Amino acid sequence: MTPKDRNNKKAPVADPQRYRAPALEKGLDILELLVAEHSDLSLSNIAQKLGRSTGELFRMIQVLERRGFVEQSHESGAYRLSGRLLSLGMDQPMVKTLVEIALPHMRQLALEIGQSCHLAMHSEGQIVVVARMESAEMIGFSVRTGYRRPLMHTLSGAILYAFQPQVTRQRWEEYWRPRPSTEQLNVFRAKADRIRKRGHAQQNSEFVQGVIDISAPIVRDDIAAAALTVPFLSSTSPARSLEESIPDLVAAARAISSGLMLSDQRV
Repeated sequence: MTPKDRNNKKAPVADPQRYRAPALEKGLDILELLVAEHSDLSLSNIAQKLGRSTGELFRMIQVLERRGFVEQSHESGAYRLSGRLLSLGMDQPMVKTLVEIALPHMRQLALEIGQSCHLAMHSEGQIVVVARMESAEMIGFSVRTGYRRPLMHTLSGAILYAFQPQVTRQRWEEYWRPRPSTEQLNVFRAKADRIRKRGHAQQNSEFVQGVIDISAPIVRDDIAAAALTVPFLSSTSPARSLEESIPDLVAAARAISSGLMLSDQRV
């Protein structure tokens, strides 16, 4: 090989699998599994779902529990996520700012319409509730903070998807498992396009009879950063009717959006 050949020789391309941390990967696998599940899992269930032995996961579970990321049920001995991951996520400047701006408006909205409301953001193909405000009424329905659900199966998810550029929509769709059929995708996309034109949406809850979800986007630069949603529970003497509550919801969402824009200008 001549000096010229040596100078022109290309540097080896780094192998993305070259740097591995097996223990860390096991821990992340456990956390991702517990996030996706809607019920507690025993150690044997976790091992079975991850295709590993209980022996190689036992110490990992113990460390995650000691560090406060998972907790064990006293009754069943099964494991679930603690609130630590959510707490870390909530400490992100963008999320923290959004929640701080939103809470006063959510409180006012809940007082005016006599219904609870919650704020949801996108997380890897799902919605996650990052804040909620309870109704002051004797009877109400609310969604807990940290609640997750596949984006396609919630009105909050449809709102978030509706107010995204096409490239973001496509990236979010890659997260969806199992992969929806072409027909299901087309139906959901058409629904999102209708929502975008209208600016807000309502539909009967897929999970609770007698509840009608109404939702509007919190926008930053014309892109939905979050969805403000009211699970409207009908009663014999509501503070506001459903039709009266929709303008209040939209006004609250716009006020939060304006607050976000002002906070960006101050940075």
